[in-house]
Amino acid sequence: MSQRSIPQAALADLADAPAISRWVRSGGIRLHALDYGGDLPPLVVLPGITSPAITMDFIARELTDLVRPVVLDVRGRGLSDEGDSYGLKEYAEDTEALITGLGLDRPLLFGHSMGARIAAVTAVRAKVSLRGAVLADPPMSGPGRAPYPTTLEAFQRQLSEALRGTDADEVAAFWPTWPRREQELRARWLSSCAGEAIAATHHGFEYEDFFDWWRLVPAPAAMLYGADSPVVTAAGVEEAACANPPATLYGIPKSGHMIFWDAPETGLAALRAALGTILSLPAGHSDQRV
Repeated sequence: MSQRSIPQAALADLADAPAISRWVRSGGIRLHALDYGGDLPPLVVLPGITSPAITMDFIARELTDLVRPVVLDVRGRGLSDEGDSYGLKEYAEDTEALITGLGLDRPLLFGHSMGARIAAVTAVRAKVSLRGAVLADPPMSGPGRAPYPTTLEAFQRQLSEALRGTDADEVAAFWPTWPRREQELRARWLSSCAGEAIAATHHGFEYEDFFDWWRLVPAPAAMLYGADSPVVTAAGVEEAACANPPATLYGIPKSGHMIFWDAPETGLAALRAALGTILSLPAGHSDQRV
């Protein structure tokens, strides 16, 4: 098992979130999620490679008038158990277990980065009924493509600093434009991420082709991307539009890969627009392509 730690100050962050902890099992592992409650349509939120659920709190709390956000601690992160493997199949099975375990009725999916890949695979597998999916800046690296722009060594360095004990100032060296609160949360929670989970997921970025899944994602679907993102380039946007013509693509100006951290207002406005469009569709609207 990986060296992981969650400082007491990090656990205190959970008390400040307007959400309650939920627990489900996926096979032999326990998964934790933050449930923001309410009677609105559920939205399953799938974070990125080194983003425990609490780091998406600032996004979730801005959506509670539109949906019921349920943010997953992806296996090997936050309060969720580690797993024996970290492929897209296992991540999708965990997402399905969360939906069935909490009895979520036709949820929407929203994933950022790694979470966007998970959302795509879950939608294509069609093991659970969904309203639609919104993907934010999915890694488009893969076999025969340019590598993922952040190296595994860079992730490992940040994790090493977190396990040693880091602070917001040190986080700011990697993420200087982020709001201070988000730098502080990352400083407290990054050490909860398993090194094996990060390494295996990064390996998947290079060897699992996103477009094998994206072209099959059924409507309604949308993709948000940072206008300055090194992960979703201009060529990637063009390929994504051609591979899945029914999907709506939203470019977020003045943002890189970390859309909502770089441009919180415009990123959230685009996310709300994408979710609102899906929610306005008649019940049963879908495009199950194979």
